[in-house]
Amino acid sequence: MRWLAAVVGIFLLIYFLPAGTARFDNAVLEGIRLTHWYAQEHVILCLLPAFLIAGAMAAYLSEGAVMRYLGPNASKPVAFGMASVSGTLLAVCSCTVLPLFGGIYRRGAGLGPAIAFLYSGPAINIMAIVVTAKVLGLELGLARAIGAIVFAVVIGVIMHFIYRREEQTRATKNSRGFSGELSRPLGQIGIFFGLMVGILVFANWAAADNAAWMTIYTYKWHITAVLSGLFALLLIRRWNWPLHQVAVLAGAVAIAALLMPSVPELAFAVGIIGLMLIATLRDDDREWAVQSWEFTKLIMPLLLVGVFVAGLLLGRPGEEGLIPSEWVVLAVGDNGLRSTFLASLLGGFMYFSTLTEVPIVQGLIGNGMGKGPALALLLAGPALSLPNMLVIRTIIGTQKTLVYCTLVIVMATLSGYLYGQLWP
Repeated sequence: MRWLAAVVGIFLLIYFLPAGTARFDNAVLEGIRLTHWYAQEHVILCLLPAFLIAGAMAAYLSEGAVMRYLGPNASKPVAFGMASVSGTLLAVCSCTVLPLFGGIYRRGAGLGPAIAFLYSGPAINIMAIVVTAKVLGLELGLARAIGAIVFAVVIGVIMHFIYRREEQTRATKNSRGFSGELSRPLGQIGIFFGLMVGILVFANWAAADNAAWMTIYTYKWHITAVLSGLFALLLIRRWNWPLHQVAVLAGAVAIAALLMPSVPELAFAVGIIGLMLIATLRDDDREWAVQSWEFTKLIMPLLLVGVFVAGLLLGRPGEEGLIPSEWVVLAVGDNGLRSTFLASLLGGFMYFSTLTEVPIVQGLIGNGMGKGPALALLLAGPALSLPNMLVIRTIIGTQKTLVYCTLVIVMATLSGYLYGQLWP
């Protein structure tokens, strides 16, 4: 019966599609264009290294070690502090943080700290706060920084409190037979993940109207190359990877960079694929490749579908989807509670890559958006998106995803409304 209803529903949807109308056809093109842009700008540089890091978490971090510092029974100040700080340093978008969130949660991290990490990565990163203060003013930049830091902890604590019994059962179940020791010395593990995170951060370093940030942006590929060389040296010296295999991979990356210097993504992709090929040949590291592929299969299709739907409904920055931009401007043109809520809700479904929320909010403010809705959009938008929600559901379930999204939108609404009333 369900199958029949689904078939009938899909048929009716296709039958009554307003194909041929200008707005619908343009919206479909916007969905395709946004997906195309996302594939070019984010899949290779953002998602592939994130999948590698998540796979490495599953392969090299023992469940017991993760539970000791981030588990439901871990010290709450330590767990939430580690989750918030580590997320803050990543400077990633709402989609790139997902494999990392899935990695620590599946290794035994408590729901509260994992959620704090999930929110803090895209919402609190230092670069976004600095650019917000520079472009939108110090007042709004500080409000965003304070609000996001508080959000990460408060939302994590609320999620922990709501599901504390379920989390306690999960912790008891997970603790059976799990070793509390890391598979390798702590120093090696720390350097291993630190270098991979550094490569992820600097490869995605964005241009900004700031001399220091622009200097780093100018040399970001030089820095990425140095970190990659150190990572290769670590694999040879401490992971016991054969020198000749790593040398061949380094040569392939260099050739790709020389052949197409204007497309550094090609050399980056060659390096990642080569790493996984070598890992599959080694008994000690095959699990790294297997886990990375599992995260890729789980997350990538949902992200691409979600990005397409987001583009279909809302279009790209400066372009329109099915929802007219005039409606958006009219809906958020004051500091009232309704406008602030709509800004939070809209931001929760839109997709923002790192730092793109700032010029979008700047344009909306120029068209009459209130300061309260602007803050609400900055607090909800970077941390949530439609593709983000689809993937979170596969990791923690429908109910927890709805609770998390509701908390983000409600808290963003209240914070934005309070800010708009006090500093109109």
